Amino acid sequence: MGHAQEDLLGTAVYGDPGLAQAVRTDPLGVGFNNLNYVFDANTGKPIPELRVLPLDLSGDGTLGPDEDFYGTLEEMLEAIADGRYPSPPSRTEYLVCNGRPTGLTAEFIRWILTEGQQYAPEAGYVPLTDEEIEEALARLQ
Repeated sequence: MGHAQEDLLGTAVYGDPGLAQAVRTDPLGVGFNNLNYVFDANTGKPIPELRVLPLDLSGDGTLGPDEDFYGTLEEMLEAIADGRYPSPPSRTEYLVCNGRPTGLTAEFIRWILTEGQQYAPEAGYVPLTDEEIEEALARLQ
C-alpha cells in the first residue's frame, strides 16, 4: 500500500512491441508477451534473441517429447488448442459489450465467429472449436 507504478525500479516499456524489444536487447530479460511478438509471422520460427521459456509440465526435470512444442508458432498454437500448454499462462479472451449486441456490432461478432476464424492463427490466436462457435452464436441470438 502507498506505492505507485512510478515507484517501481527497472526498465519502463510500452506495450507488447516495446516489451519484446526490451527482452531482445537485455541478456537477462524476461517478459510475458503475446506469441506474435515471439514468432516471426512469415517463417513461424522464433524471432532472433527471443524464445518461449519451456515448461516442465510433468515435473520430471526434463523437457519430454510431449512437452517440446516451442519450435514454431504452429506447434505452440496446436499445443494450446489441445490443452498440452496450460491455461494460465495461455488464456481465453472474450468480447464484452454493454448490453446485448445489435446492428453492426452483432454482425461483426458473427463475422468473428464464422468467416473471421480463418484469420485467427496468423493473428496469434487459436481458432475456436465448432462447439465453442455454436455456443457463442446461440448466445448472440
